[in-house]
Amino acid sequence: MASKLLRAVVLGPPGSGKGTVCERIARSFGLQHLSSGQFLRESLGGGDGECPRGRPVGGSDGTGSCVTDGFGSILAAFLPLIPAPFLCGACTGFPRTLGQAKALDRICELDLVISLNIPFETLKDRLSARWVHPGSGRVYNMDFNPPHVQGIDDLTGEPLVQREDDRPEAVAARLRKYKDAAKPVIELYKSRGILHSFSGTETNKIWPYVYTLLSSKIPPVLSDEEN
Repeated sequence: MASKLLRAVVLGPPGSGKGTVCERIARSFGLQHLSSGQFLRESLGGGDGECPRGRPVGGSDGTGSCVTDGFGSILAAFLPLIPAPFLCGACTGFPRTLGQAKALDRICELDLVISLNIPFETLKDRLSARWVHPGSGRVYNMDFNPPHVQGIDDLTGEPLVQREDDRPEAVAARLRKYKDAAKPVIELYKSRGILHSFSGTETNKIWPYVYTLLSSKIPPVLSDEEN
């Protein structure tokens, strides 16, 4: 477990690779990956009720839609019940609106915000090729992260589905909605001097820059090459 605590969020549009980046952060810096979708399922009684120990790195909400501002109220009520290390982690996919950002402000002060900027055409292609396991929110991409058996979840053997909003005709509207909602959030963190933006079309090319940034804030437990 890394010795220095860090409060951070990872922002980015649907399909930007937030989950992949957070998994790598978890491995490289001794953090534990906790998706906001998993958090919601456990908070609302849909999970096993057990909270993993460690500092969380969050993921998307697992549904493809933005979690509502009411999620901030759930988070505020839940966090005091979690061991202190949980308060000092990185959460991705949240906050997605200014209301959520203000709710988070009432809980903790962020050290840094990572924003992933991916071109529209790249996002459209990624989302259109994405399929998910409904029960867990596990995501596959038919181009670069396909399941072992087409249409089947690797762990459960259950069928995969394509979300309605991942279908090509819905992607453009979804990205516009994210951009409109996220703009004031990004401006807020930029004005505080804690926003760090990374642009590119491939997560593997963005990741070394994210790793270098975080290494200046918290000691890594794995080198970039080991990840």
